[in-house]
Amino acid sequence: MRYLRNPNTNPYYNMAFDEYCLESLSIDEPVFYLWQNRPAVIVGFNQEVNTEVNLDYLKENDIALVRRVTGGGAVYHDLGNLNYTIVGRSSDIERDYPEYARHMLKALQALGVPAELSGRNDILVDGRKVSGYAKRVYKDRLMVHGTLMYDVDIDCLTRVLTPPASKLESKGIASVKSRVLNLREHLPQFADIGAFAQALERHLSRQYQDKEYLLTETQLTEIRAIAEAKFATPEWIYGRSPNDTVACAKRLPCGNVAVHMEIKRGIITQCSITGDFLGNTPIGTIESLVLGCLYERTALQQCLASVNMQDYLDNTNNETFINLLFNL
Repeated sequence: MRYLRNPNTNPYYNMAFDEYCLESLSIDEPVFYLWQNRPAVIVGFNQEVNTEVNLDYLKENDIALVRRVTGGGAVYHDLGNLNYTIVGRSSDIERDYPEYARHMLKALQALGVPAELSGRNDILVDGRKVSGYAKRVYKDRLMVHGTLMYDVDIDCLTRVLTPPASKLESKGIASVKSRVLNLREHLPQFADIGAFAQALERHLSRQYQDKEYLLTETQLTEIRAIAEAKFATPEWIYGRSPNDTVACAKRLPCGNVAVHMEIKRGIITQCSITGDFLGNTPIGTIESLVLGCLYERTALQQCLASVNMQDYLDNTNNETFINLLFNL
């Protein structure tokens, strides 16, 4: 396969790079590229952010939140993770999808890793996951991309990802940590992830018999524009969250407080605050302030930054109120 090189570690740019290569790259044969992200959680196209990600931990540790164009579950990326993308034409999706994934499987096996395909979209070593992959079809084109856990910070991964218990139970495992494995344990011949990436690139390009595909500066500028206009926007990141009703109730220092909110595409569209609480100022101001705000902790902190919550709820500060909105 011909290969591209993408040294950028900005996760929003890299999602745009994938989309551009799938939809706009002029190719007659499959191409692949290896790439990395700075610390980021990449959620699947159909996922709800609030149920899959520990948003507090994510913010505290400066981890980016990104939504990709393919389905599947949330994954954690850092510079100990190597990602791959393969793009080509497809006339038979059911045949090509696993075939593209097998390219990476065979490459790992050639490097001495006892890897095997498992389930819908995993590559396992010793029964533990080292890679997951997903696909997207655009017209007559197919993109398969996935992760390769070389030396990922597994402690961080287990703290920031919060998959439903039913997902773990369906795989017969007790925790995220017990399910995953770093490839470095099986690749002692490589000094670091850079050497591993070079070996993979060499194998997949048939020892560089297949030539590099070079993007023009105009194409790279277009990719940057897609990243800024789409992938880095809150509307894209949170907009796939389904419409929802959030009901919260708790006894605070001011008394009993109940909050009822309607959420549409991640945005608060209705808010009602009731209870036997005491305060100096009518609570309707707070109800109005949060309308149109993203239902996300940092966004609500910014929305209410100019408010002294104790004017509305006796002896209750802003953080205590925001905790209530997330049933904390």
